[in-house]
Amino acid sequence: MTTYLIGGGWNDEAAPLVYGPFLAAAGSEPVVACLLVDEGEGAAQFARFEAALGKVAPCRPVPLLVPLGGRFDPASLDGHAALLVCGGLTPAYQEALAPVLSEVNSRLGTGGMTYAGFSAGAAVAARTAVVGGWCSRGVQVCAEETGEDLDEIEVRPGLDLVPFAVDVHAAQWGTLPRLIEAVSLGAAPYGVAIDEDTLLTVDGGRARVSGLGRVHLVRAQDAPGGVALRSYRPGEAFALPH
Repeated sequence: MTTYLIGGGWNDEAAPLVYGPFLAAAGSEPVVACLLVDEGEGAAQFARFEAALGKVAPCRPVPLLVPLGGRFDPASLDGHAALLVCGGLTPAYQEALAPVLSEVNSRLGTGGMTYAGFSAGAAVAARTAVVGGWCSRGVQVCAEETGEDLDEIEVRPGLDLVPFAVDVHAAQWGTLPRLIEAVSLGAAPYGVAIDEDTLLTVDGGRARVSGLGRVHLVRAQDAPGGVALRSYRPGEAFALPH
């Protein structure tokens, strides 16, 4: 199963690069389920994604709005060729999916649906999802406004579509230190931080970068708390660590 992870961003020039591979994999004029946690402007947010997708390729986006604090119904995926999990408050997306993680994962695998995650949707695609936080044991590691309404870094169960943790808006919001801290503490085996307007395509044991930014791979080292960091540019690919 190929998974498409987008680090956020609304640059029109990047849209074909970040959405094009996902829509191509979904087939001819696919029906795309767009899962959004509705924080009060769900319809307007859906319209924004609908417009972005429609500019890239013929498709029929369909909104799947979950009220804040609500639970996602996996049966609503029936009849769709692809699923785009959109952006917003990352903990709210994890909470909406938490009761049905295995069922959604099963439907994606057996149903042949193509998955893309945008911002929060990329984070919750992980086996261990970094959902927010700006402090580690009371020490600031990134800006408070990037904390997603959480103080301490939180890692929760995700959809298990990829074996690594994901953070997003890396260059723009300065979230890479949060991912580094999560890996160094052993909360995730390794992870990637994705810049805005950037796509990481994960296919089997390999991942490749496209779009306008970079993807930053963080791996734990043998020394306690040690990590290794490498950044990849568009057009580059790498094997997933074992």
